[in-house]
Amino acid sequence: MKYNNVTNIPLSMAVWLATDNYQHSNDPKVISATSLLKPVRSLILSSRVTDAVEDISSKIASAVGTAVHDQIDRSWQYGKFRKILQKLNYPENIIKRIILNPEEVLSTDIPIYIEKRTEKEIDGYTISGQFDFVIEGKLEDFKTTSTFTWIKGSNDKKYMQQGSIYRWLNPDIITEDKMDIVYLFTDWSAMKAKVDRSYPQSKILVKTFNLMSLQETENFIKQKLSLIQKYNKSSQSELPECNSEDLWRRETTYKYYKNPAKKSRSTKNFDNLIEANNRLAADGHVGEVVTVPGEVIFCRYCPAVSMCVLAEQYILSGELKL
Repeated sequence: MKYNNVTNIPLSMAVWLATDNYQHSNDPKVISATSLLKPVRSLILSSRVTDAVEDISSKIASAVGTAVHDQIDRSWQYGKFRKILQKLNYPENIIKRIILNPEEVLSTDIPIYIEKRTEKEIDGYTISGQFDFVIEGKLEDFKTTSTFTWIKGSNDKKYMQQGSIYRWLNPDIITEDKMDIVYLFTDWSAMKAKVDRSYPQSKILVKTFNLMSLQETENFIKQKLSLIQKYNKSSQSELPECNSEDLWRRETTYKYYKNPAKKSRSTKNFDNLIEANNRLAADGHVGEVVTVPGEVIFCRYCPAVSMCVLAEQYILSGELKL
């Protein structure tokens, strides 16, 4: 990947954003756990991109996420965590029992595993994955993301699938049937939290998900690998289209403002125009309905966006804004 710098980000930060320490593999038979969650069309077209140039500003979100993961890792790995736990008022008998990334675990131990990469072969492919954090058999995965992701649950299914794959890769370490997603919101607003109880009430929140069984997870992996094998040599016109879930599609919203002079926050949002207009009529047509067109979001992050004919159609229709 090569980068340009349209927004003139300072060199000090541009170098940070362009640094990639991810363990990539050039072997087409090695597929990461996160890649398995991507649409088949994106996976196959992305492998055909050879001359992509990306603006360095597009790496900000992933770089911040990586920095958070790295700092959490360092906080635990560099031997100071016991003193930190003392500051957090954890009992000494608990602190002494914690062991990091152990080879063997005693019944009295509290095992914690951090950033462990595992590979497993299946159907001629190698599945690779690196989980974030496991404590006493329960997986935690850290997500730096927008509050929209929490409110709409737009990635809930993928988070569950990703966690299930990690357990499939590490059934001896991840033994719990549930996992926690730890959200760190990049756009959190204390003011919004005060006036809207449905808005995340803290900058960091946890949501628990049920994991698929090991057999269900293996079936999911096999099905995805079968599709990759089927379409690997297909022309773009033959590739399956990404569905609304794949595209992280945001539907068109109709915002009703009872007082059009104050548009800092809509009075109510509607999913269809008829209901919005009915509310407008009920209020004596003194308000205003504003249509906010739906968008497809995933294409912005897809490496194949520059060559995908469907992405081009979304741009022309106004559904995709790059």
